[in-house]
Amino acid sequence: MIGIFDSGIGGLTVVKAVMGKIPGYDIIYFGDTARTPYGSKSSETVIQYAIEDTEFLLNNGANIIVVACNTASSVATDSIVKKFDVPVFEVITPAVELAVESSRKMSIGVIGTRATVKSCVYENKIKAINAGAKIYSVACPLLVPLVEEGWINRPETSMIVKKYLHSLKVKQIDTLILGCTHYPLLKHIICRKIGKRVNIIDSSLGVADKLEKFLQEHPDIGSRLGKNGKSRIIVSDITAQFEKTAKATLRRNVVLEHARI
Repeated sequence: MIGIFDSGIGGLTVVKAVMGKIPGYDIIYFGDTARTPYGSKSSETVIQYAIEDTEFLLNNGANIIVVACNTASSVATDSIVKKFDVPVFEVITPAVELAVESSRKMSIGVIGTRATVKSCVYENKIKAINAGAKIYSVACPLLVPLVEEGWINRPETSMIVKKYLHSLKVKQIDTLILGCTHYPLLKHIICRKIGKRVNIIDSSLGVADKLEKFLQEHPDIGSRLGKNGKSRIIVSDITAQFEKTAKATLRRNVVLEHARI
């Protein structure tokens, strides 16, 4: 199975992208809704949580790990790779590559959690490809809780998004990286507030492309994953709102399983 984890429900945007790009593969998803958000926590705590999430997925049959959480991708990927002998994918590198490819004037904005922005991972990776690129990052700590609460179409959310994006509009960026897998659920608002001329980079689509290419190049690994079209969506805390958001994200009926780790 393909194992995917995130700090909450937002990582289901990656599940949706993977299902669309490489349909049929068995998927197990773990959303750590009891401990969300990760973006406001220390690097040490995020690393601990990410290792626990990975162990949970591997113990439940995963053969590949996708870190759908940008915060965990930014601070915990190296620790996961060192500890576990399985292929590991993160959402940052694919988004960076797409942004550099698509940016016309190398003026790139990044929105993410406080932890992701503080890590400077996007700036470092972009500049490693193009040293002359200009990167402007904005922490948006309220967006993950708003998505988790299902406030996707509320006027208050629209006002908060506008406030966060104001400085990026002033900088006249031409490309914007959604540096959190929760943010694609707010893409309709983000696109409207940042303007039509700005290219939006969705990291969930980038990592799905990477996974597809990897499985094409490693058919032996792909053959061990299981291709029965089965999926399990597991969360560490379950509420009616989580179920509603999960259904809206995947656009189908979803049965959430509850499991503590």
